[in-house]
Amino acid sequence: MNPSSELILNPDGSVYHLNLLPEDIGETIFFVGDPDRVKDVSKYFDRIETKKQKREFVTHTGYIGDKKYSVISTGIGTDNIDIVINELDALVNVDLKSKQVLPNLKQLTFIRIGTSGALQKHIEINSLLLSKAAIGMEGLQHFYQYAYTSNEEKLQKAFSEYLNQNQIALLQPYAVFSDSELIKQIPSDYVGITITNGGFYGPQGRQVRALPKSKNLLDVYAAFQSEFGMITNLEMETAGIFGLSNLLGHKAISANVIIANRALNQFSITPHEAVEKSIQRIMECL
Repeated sequence: MNPSSELILNPDGSVYHLNLLPEDIGETIFFVGDPDRVKDVSKYFDRIETKKQKREFVTHTGYIGDKKYSVISTGIGTDNIDIVINELDALVNVDLKSKQVLPNLKQLTFIRIGTSGALQKHIEINSLLLSKAAIGMEGLQHFYQYAYTSNEEKLQKAFSEYLNQNQIALLQPYAVFSDSELIKQIPSDYVGITITNGGFYGPQGRQVRALPKSKNLLDVYAAFQSEFGMITNLEMETAGIFGLSNLLGHKAISANVIIANRALNQFSITPHEAVEKSIQRIMECL
């Protein structure tokens, strides 16, 4: 049994942060960062039956045909992903009254539609990139008991050794992979390895006034080569999504709309249109 301080519920029995009840979600759930982007996904539903909001967590749930879908704004960062995935898992796999884990576990599907910055010059602005793997540089997965696959261990070891060779002393990285079947179902322009960061400025090599610890960080990331490919892009949620999904028995994929190319110092002049086109492209394949 989970004590009340571990799995916190609201007075109406909904999970604490998301303010949702089990009947409020579908088994396929889209993640967007920006609360204003929720409606950009849910407008493709044939009908919407639930709209709820608490803090930055906005949820729309409805149907496409006879299949139930949800879209949830997670906000920014793996700290929020930790909240969202754990509470969604509790909605389908825990009896919220008794706080007991249910005997028959359900599997959810998470599809992140987010924005990202490319590290490789050949990756075009406004394109869509799927993450086949993610390297976490923010530490979330280290707080959980997680059995890494052999490929995850290989990628993690190769990247850790590479950082040491380049005298980059940062947080211990972890590597996690996306769902291998789900990645085949969504059309994209590129597939690659994503770095998930714990911040937008220093952790992504940006300098405004505070000086980054490693001035050549992005060059080091971009030059990494492994049997699984190169590092293609940076963002702030994917590794957390993959890690917790794998741990809890769910499926996940991350679709990254490339609105910046850090290698070329370019930023999209039409980022909203690029996101809209990518959402439409993903929804049409369902």
